[in-house]
Amino acid sequence: MESSLRIVPASSSKSASTQDTSNSLGLHDTLQYGPRSLAAEVQSEGGLKGRLENWEATQDNLKLTLERNLYGMHAPMRRLMERRIVANTSHMPGAPQTNLHLDIMMGRDETIEPADVFLGIVYHMHGDWALVRHS
Repeated sequence: MESSLRIVPASSSKSASTQDTSNSLGLHDTLQYGPRSLAAEVQSEGGLKGRLENWEATQDNLKLTLERNLYGMHAPMRRLMERRIVANTSHMPGAPQTNLHLDIMMGRDETIEPADVFLGIVYHMHGDWALVRHS
């Protein structure tokens, strides 16, 4: 748990361009900045995708940090321990693989996601919308 009061996830770390890492001769300085990554230079993906992927973790970290500041270190440690215990419980053999207890503890019991409606069918895959059943 990182002690941070960040509300919105941080933007993805920007890699330095060749202009930022060039020496007096105009070449990339490998000893000072490490090996040059062409994939990082060509990648034009915006920071929104990274922020959306880290949204839930950032919100959870904020809640745990506020809880630690209000009640002391024992409160977030207890909550994390309870989550770990609930997440490691075994499921009934014939029942679907859902963990309602963990959803309640994480505050996701009042949200409706596509997997809830379509019983484990995932929709988004590689940018195209397709129906894929989880096994």
